[in-house]
Amino acid sequence: MELSTTPTLEGRPIRKYLGVVTGEAIIGANIFKDMFASIRNIVGGRAGAYERSLADARQVAMDEMAEQAARLGATAVVGIDIDYEVLGADNGMLMVCVSGTAVVTA
Repeated sequence: MELSTTPTLEGRPIRKYLGVVTGEAIIGANIFKDMFASIRNIVGGRAGAYERSLADARQVAMDEMAEQAARLGATAVVGIDIDYEVLGADNGMLMVCVSGTAVVTA
């Protein structure tokens, strides 16, 4: 399954549009990640634990979208958009949403 943020794939004409496909993943922050992120904010640097969690959530959402496209018979997903939203009463969760158009290419 080829995944692209572009509306077309160079050298692979789109033969059929199958519709919009989506994927979502929600991750929660835990106390240890929050504690280490707070330290990073004070001394500088990157919050590696958060970055890994975010990358994992993004991959889960992309995999879910690709699986949905495959069930429709798609060979690719084009025009992918990735969005991030903060959720929860204390903004303690992050939702990653991806969407794109499932297509059949030549």
